[in-house]
Parts: sequence; structure tokens; C-alpha cells
Amino acid sequence: MIDPLSRVDVVVIGGGAAGLTAAATAAGRGRTVAVFERNKAPCRKVLVSGGGRCNFTNLDVSSANFVCGNPHFVKSALARFTPRDFLDLVEGFDIEWEERDHGQLFCRHSSKAILALLLDRCRTSGAEIHTDADVRHVERRGESFAVSTAAGDVVCDSVIVATGGLSWPRLGATDLGLRIAGSFGLEVTEVRPGLAPLDLDGSDLELCRDLSGYSLPVTATCAGVAFSDALLLTHHGISGPVALQISNYWSPGAAVAIDLLPDRDLVAEFEAASSRPPARVLGRLWSKRFASRWCERHGFDRPWVESTRKERDRLIATVSAWTLHPIGTGGYDKAEVTVGGVDTNALSSKTLEALTVPGLFFIGEVVDVTGWLGGYNFQWAWASGVAAGEVA
Repeated sequence: MIDPLSRVDVVVIGGGAAGLTAAATAAGRGRTVAVFERNKAPCRKVLVSGGGRCNFTNLDVSSANFVCGNPHFVKSALARFTPRDFLDLVEGFDIEWEERDHGQLFCRHSSKAILALLLDRCRTSGAEIHTDADVRHVERRGESFAVSTAAGDVVCDSVIVATGGLSWPRLGATDLGLRIAGSFGLEVTEVRPGLAPLDLDGSDLELCRDLSGYSLPVTATCAGVAFSDALLLTHHGISGPVALQISNYWSPGAAVAIDLLPDRDLVAEFEAASSRPPARVLGRLWSKRFASRWCERHGFDRPWVESTRKERDRLIATVSAWTLHPIGTGGYDKAEVTVGGVDTNALSSKTLEALTVPGLFFIGEVVDVTGWLGGYNFQWAWASGVAAGEVA
């Protein structure tokens, strides 16, 4: 038996982007709300995101921008709370923002402005935030829930689990939300690091190490999905926006094909300088050092005019689809998000409430919904938080 020390209408477990949004939304309806955050301060991930400027949403958001077991699951919440809705909050709080590539919206100055916005909404609505409040477990107690914390026990009508994923453990990430789901019999899909760099081995790794820090625009394809953006070579393999994006779709054993010169007529490029070695030709399109090392790695040294049809075809094919076989990701330490989580088949797409446990909600990254790089995960946090907060 749990002896309650207090009672509220709604307990929110996790004081991140989704949790504070849900808390402010629920409290705005007149519900008494308590947020329990295990860290000394809320929203640590918000503060460090976007290089300290918080990529808080994207101008163009649809279900296509998310990895999820059910591709239709996110549609309802995203339609009811749009990027424009959050931007209205940002502008109403006089936060200066700027648009970057691919419709990404950032604070012009500091992520602290988004934190201030979230805290102000909780304060004005009456939601109480308790930090250094480590939740131990959640139990059903009749028609209510009993939430056991290090500071005492609380009984409530509804519990909103907003504990985030496993990425960035240095910021306090745990598997608490997944354990709570499991304790109530909800399925949890396999979880793995997402938006993470990809590690290589062998000669490809040697090439990346030798050219570590070099970046170039490419198109990367994996599992039938393609992204065009910058690729960064590192001491461990590949990173940069395109590698992070493709990591959401990569699984062990899968290959990643990289078009190193997208939108270029490669045959025309080589025929225009047919007497020059490939490294000389490619050195005008890449850095000379990268072209030299890359051609050396693949054994391309004969000029186009001296090459056989088979050699020419291999040269074009390899530039257009440099095939890599990653051995893993940078792990949760370097991942920005977690792929997988509470199975969406166990939740209402309209309210994020567990179908078999009325009053229990899961929102944000703890759910099997993973957005692309570019503000999509924050938009899911806002939208799912509002969806749950409107009914909890």
C-alpha cells in the first residue's frame, strides 16, 4: 500500500519540452498539476540544443518527417498544434527568431528564451515544477494513480509520462518511461540511438581519419530513404547532417550509398578532361587532397581516355554510390534522439492516452516517434504535450 502525502489532478513525469507543454496545457484548463523533474533544473536538452539556440520547430512539418511504426499516428496531434501555433507563442513572448536552411527555425540569441517561455506558461497557469524529484514507480490505486518519488508519494487522476529517450545520458536520460510502460503491460518497441554519427572500419575508416574534418555536400541513401546535405568525415567514420538523418533508418548490416557529386553530369566532366587522371578531374570538384586519397583508396589512376568501358562504368558508379557498411553508431552519448519507444499501437493518436490504462499518457521522445533533424522532434514535443494536456 502507498500512503499518499498529497493529491493533485495530474502528475507529469519529466520536465522537458513535452512535459512542460503538457503541464501548462492541463493547468490552463483548471487542473492542479505537479511536474516531477529528476534533474536540478528543467529542460536541459532545450538549453543545449541547436548549439545553444534551440531549433524549436520547422516551417514544413508532416508525418513524412517522422520514423514511427505507424506512419499515420502523428497526424492528429501535428494537425491540431502546428508550427505556426508554437511560433505564435514565441512571437507573443517577444523572442527573436531566424529561419535557416530547410525551414529550420532557431532562436536568434539563446535557447534560454524558449526555457523562459515554457516556465512562464507553467507559472501563469499554476503548474508546479518540482526539481530533484526522482520518480521511483507508478501504480494503479483504484481509479487513481499513486506516484512514488524520493520526496514522497502523490495520488492523482492522470499521469503524463514525458521522460524522454535514452540519448544524452549526461543530461540525465533514463529508461524510466519505458519501465513504467512495461509495468502496465504496454508494448515497447526496440530502441536504438538516432540522429547519430555512423562508425566505420577498414580502409573506409582510414580514409575518413586521414581526412577528418573535411565536409562536402552529398546525397545519402539507406533502406530506400535519401537525404541531401553535408557529410562530415571524422576519426570514427561519418557525421554531419546527412549522416545523422540517415542513421534513423540504418540498422546493423545495412549499407549506406553516398552520391558524392549529386546533380553532376559525371560523364561530361570526365570527357571534358579525358587525358587527365581522375584525381585531377575530381580535384576541381572536391578538395585536391580528398580527390587524391579517394581515388587512391579505390584504385582509380588511369585517365578517362585510356580506360576501358568497365573501368569507366566503375568510376562513375563509385562516385555516384560510394557504398559504406557502418559497424555501428556513436551510441546514446552522441545520439540526439532515441529511435523506438512505447508502441504507438498501445496509444490513442488523438490524446496519447494508453488504450488499456485510462488516465495514463505517454508523450514526446518516450513514444515510438522519431523526427528528422531540423526541429521536428521539438514540434512533436509541443504537439504531443498539447494533445495530452487537453484531456488529462
